[in-house]
Amino acid sequence: MQIQATPVKRLCKTHNTITVNGMFPGPTLEVNNGDTLVVKVVNKARYNVTIHWHGVRQMRTAWADGPEFVTQCPIRPGASYTYRFTIQGQEGTLWWHAHSSWLRATVYGALIIHPKEGSSYPFTKPKRETPLLLGEWWDANPIDVVRQATRTGAAPNVSDAYTINGETNLIRVINAGLNQPLFFTIANHKFTVVGADASYLKPFTISVIELGPGQTTDVLINGDQPPARYYIAARAYASAPSAPFDNTTTTAILEYKSAPCPAKKGLATRPVMPPLPAFNDTNTVTAFTTKFRSPRKVEVPTEIDENLIFTVGLGLNNCPKNFKSSQCQGPNGTRFTASMNNVSFVLPSNFSLLQAHHHGIPGVFTTDFPANPPQKFDYTGNVSRSLWQPAPGTKLYRLKFGSRVQVVLQGTSIFTVENHPIHLHGYDFYIVAEGFGNFNPRTDTSKFNLVDPPLRNTASVPVGGWAVIRFVADNPGVWIMHCHLDVHISWGLAMAFLVENGVGELETLEAPPLDLPQC
Repeated sequence: MQIQATPVKRLCKTHNTITVNGMFPGPTLEVNNGDTLVVKVVNKARYNVTIHWHGVRQMRTAWADGPEFVTQCPIRPGASYTYRFTIQGQEGTLWWHAHSSWLRATVYGALIIHPKEGSSYPFTKPKRETPLLLGEWWDANPIDVVRQATRTGAAPNVSDAYTINGETNLIRVINAGLNQPLFFTIANHKFTVVGADASYLKPFTISVIELGPGQTTDVLINGDQPPARYYIAARAYASAPSAPFDNTTTTAILEYKSAPCPAKKGLATRPVMPPLPAFNDTNTVTAFTTKFRSPRKVEVPTEIDENLIFTVGLGLNNCPKNFKSSQCQGPNGTRFTASMNNVSFVLPSNFSLLQAHHHGIPGVFTTDFPANPPQKFDYTGNVSRSLWQPAPGTKLYRLKFGSRVQVVLQGTSIFTVENHPIHLHGYDFYIVAEGFGNFNPRTDTSKFNLVDPPLRNTASVPVGGWAVIRFVADNPGVWIMHCHLDVHISWGLAMAFLVENGVGELETLEAPPLDLPQC
């Protein structure tokens, strides 16, 4: 993979866009379950870069996970790094993307994991398979957009358009957008949902799906409609009341081979346009996400060693005394921030967290991330302004190898409620329940699905609500958990787990590669 600047034309303008191998989106990687990948990344661009293999478990190979300053230092301009990892027990649709600043706006592609040789899908083999990537496009340099937001403390400009690239019987839909959950549908066609985040699902039928940034969904469609042309369409699910968003609709065309040829220019029949949910249609989102089930009974951890509650939400920092007013352009002269359990995550700059852990380098992080909110409050109600300013910190939460972990991800109404797609690196987890308002451990545990909950790597925390996930800490290393709205991770909506080594080689982090980039 060569990271390079390439002229790319969208919205009638050409930008010198950062791409992989001159392609936008980047190349699709197709592998089988059990394959080992060796990918050399050469950075010919002018920015630091890393590549994250989104959703890959990376068992004992945390050095290949990719988030900048978490598991590695960035690949500097002119340098290279080779990622080596094995796909173990995963099948379906994942993707890869840059994990450095906002480069993932254009540096991304699909990662398709087919069944092992001799194995097959748990559904009828489709005639054709196509990845379809939904993205966001700025009529500007995305790096300049985020740098301006960092300078001013205001929210970054929203994207100018959405993009669709890809089509057919098994459609692998990927939301590669930076900041916007998206509805997706095809006119006059129903979807049979069969997988998400490289895990199979109990099939169900629906006409519209919703994906948060980072999430993937595999759907089957039958070509059973009258031969014609049908719009494929995607547009925003905007859950934060009154927050600005890109309200455009992106379309592509599904055309039957036997469809009549379009008439001469100006006389062609317009493709059929599908109805799309309202931008704030949370009911449609809930109806979709609550249908998710694993295909069969699964082994969900029932005895819990670590019972954690993490608040996730935004905040506003008062303008520091030494800042100019131009640096505090958030609401009422503040600067936007975000946090988990009132800690706004700060990445180190001299070492990656994984290096500091592996080599015992002091002073890079602490392991006192709180297991519960430091102060209990009405999380989704009218929150006191005294709780709107989180404390910055590089705090990790330590887990013993083999720990059975439950995390309640509790949204807050600080500044605004919003749907947050929370992604955990290095793990899949079961989403055992979700709901609205404040999680109540006395009554909401009765809603837990401990029989066949879905296995995901990114959980959408409902707007003004909560989600409960469970996993076993069986992969040693340092693993970041963050909101996949990039604007929020840049404000600090993240934390990281430090998972200790277990016993023996198979439960121990591998040694760092010789070509691991230095800070």
